[in-house]
Formats: sequence, C-alpha cells, structure tokens
Amino acid sequence: MKILKITFLVLFSVFAVSFANAQEKPKSPAESVTGKINGATIQINYGSPSVRDRKIWGELVPFDQVWRAGANEATTFETDKDLTIEGSKLPAGKYSFFIIPNKTESVIIFNKEAKQWGAYKYQEKEDQLRVKVKPQTGKAKVEKLVYTINANNVTLSWDDWNISFKVK
Repeated sequence: MKILKITFLVLFSVFAVSFANAQEKPKSPAESVTGKINGATIQINYGSPSVRDRKIWGELVPFDQVWRAGANEATTFETDKDLTIEGSKLPAGKYSFFIIPNKTESVIIFNKEAKQWGAYKYQEKEDQLRVKVKPQTGKAKVEKLVYTINANNVTLSWDDWNISFKVK
C-alpha cells in the first residue's frame, strides 16, 4: 500500500510539472511602464499584443473606432500630478486610455472610468480629455506593442506606427 501511494505521488508530480510547463504563455502579456515628466510620475498598464504576421492598422485595429490601446483590459494611464497633454489640462488621477486611430489623425482619449474590459462599455460622456495627434510611420517595425515615456512625450509603438502625444 505504501509503494502504491509513493508511485501515485511521483506520477502525479510528474504530470503536474508537465502540465504546468505545457501551458501556453499569454499572447498579449500584461506590461507596465513608469516614467517622469516635469516632476509627475506617469504609469501606463497595458496588454502587449504581437503583430504575428497580421495587418494591424485599419484591419485588426479598425480605423475610426474606439480601441483599448492594447489588449485585454483597457489600458490605464495614471499620473500623480496635473499634466498638460497637447496643450490641454489633464488632472492628476487614473484613467482608462483609448485611441480612435485613423491614417491622418488619431484621437487620444483619457476616460474617467479606469476599470474597464476592453472598450466594450466605453462611454464618451465619461471622457476627461480628448486630443488629436498625427500618427507617424516608424523607422522599423515593432513586433510587440510598447509604450515609452520620454522627457516630454508618451509614445505607443506597434507594427509600423508610432502614436505620440506631448506632455508637460
């Protein structure tokens, strides 16, 4: 009986380890970036999808529709101090962050409802701030969506696009 129990435990352990190792890593893992601009700490939390040989802009991410600016839960943008985004004031706080992409002009949205799944329950009436920016073609393709915070701007880079906005 004792040998049977030990055999069972060994087999169960081998199965459990094999199962854990076989689990697929998420296709759009959660990522976070933190930086400082003019003394304000900014943190962006987002799901980072990969291009994986897909056409992104205008297809996977349709033009002229609200997009969660990442994958899974809505991207969040948090600042501990008031900021000026593209010349307009954004009060300190935590926001969901959306983009309405377009070839010539994209709308950047900071929405007061920070906890949302995707953009499914997005409500324009909850927008704190909307600004327009021009997307730029990047010098190189970026496989995994990434946000960067520099001295005076925030940039989303994915595939062959960079969507940046000025921050003061």
